[in-house]
Amino acid sequence: MLLAFSVSPTTTDAPDGSVSEAVARAVRVVRDSGLPHETTSMFTTIEGEWDECMDVVKRACEAVAEVSPRVALVLKADIRPGWTGQMTAKVERVEARLRQVDRAD
Repeated sequence: MLLAFSVSPTTTDAPDGSVSEAVARAVRVVRDSGLPHETTSMFTTIEGEWDECMDVVKRACEAVAEVSPRVALVLKADIRPGWTGQMTAKVERVEARLRQVDRAD
């Protein structure tokens, strides 16, 4: 499965409203998990089996909860048993289609 998620505290003491300290805690959990992952400005995507992905999400939420009494979580999953390497393969398929369209123009 591919699982994109965003976890953040709902409160912060930072004068500018930044939640980067808490989010960094969650990203550390992801990186330490050993699962393939990618972090962007809005989401972190991980790839693995259902149970291992959900475990990482739970631990990331717990890491944020260490610094905030309330945590927000958004999840989006692509559940496709038997497929691996899709974090990059899906993008490669779209890029190949774009090259086909560009050649047709």
